Amino acid sequence: MSGITREDRAKVLEEALPYFQRYRKQTIVLKYGGHAMVDRDLKEAFARDLVLLEQARINPVVVHGGGPQIGKMLEELGIESRFHAGMRITDAQTMDVVEMVLAGQVNKEIVARIGRHGGQAVGLTGRDAGLLKAVKLEVEPTNQAPELIDLGRVGTVEAVDATIIETLEQSEIIPVVAPVGYGPGGVALNINADLVAQKVAIELRAERLLLMTDVDGVRDQSGELLRHLDVSHVEGLIADGTVSGGMIPKVRGAVEALRGGVKKVTIMNGTVPHAILLELFTNEGVGTEISDRSRA
Repeated sequence: MSGITREDRAKVLEEALPYFQRYRKQTIVLKYGGHAMVDRDLKEAFARDLVLLEQARINPVVVHGGGPQIGKMLEELGIESRFHAGMRITDAQTMDVVEMVLAGQVNKEIVARIGRHGGQAVGLTGRDAGLLKAVKLEVEPTNQAPELIDLGRVGTVEAVDATIIETLEQSEIIPVVAPVGYGPGGVALNINADLVAQKVAIELRAERLLLMTDVDGVRDQSGELLRHLDVSHVEGLIADGTVSGGMIPKVRGAVEALRGGVKKVTIMNGTVPHAILLELFTNEGVGTEISDRSRA
């Protein structure tokens, strides 16, 4: 910090001012996952950043994952982790562990950390107040897997009732949502956190959706980070292989969020300290910002 002058600090604050004004009383949905949920310093920085948003009268809504924590607990209990196409096969016993870890461990840890830094937060699952109505996810047969794959208690979002989130926002309390929904008969279903964040952002008509990952964003074929990406270019980048693997569902989910009314979506590296603040309050931002210029 010794190399930073008073003038430099003043310029940082001056640059941030219009963004604070723009996002005041707006909803920012953050999908929190990856290594940022494991590293202690990053977890503390994330909580402090949320409290800063809250103090600035911005409404953050957190949707978190917890795959590594679930895997660790299953291993400790002697329960085998099985996957298909990157999705956890979740029988009744595994679902009990998933819900215990997401709702009872990860969620409460995030809420407590926000509280220690002076903020107010409430932990939720999709089963609370009818937040996430879900249906069982069915994987269609393919040439590689000609039979229907039963993933067990894995779901997809059918409907979002954001009343409880809106109530918390009005009270300036940060909602922290674990991606467990309720299916037919009230049965718990494990849902992909990216999908939950996307659907919640659409329902809330969020100003921004920030997807925190372990990579910087979308890169072109030369390896350069794409700072801005329009929805009209997405399918072309998938077709030519620029966007591939696990980035495909993230980018397509971003497009769906934008078409659902979210203003901008950013895929960003959560391992960058204070990535949220850098994305929201600086001119350059971080990661890949995806938008629909036809709506501008």
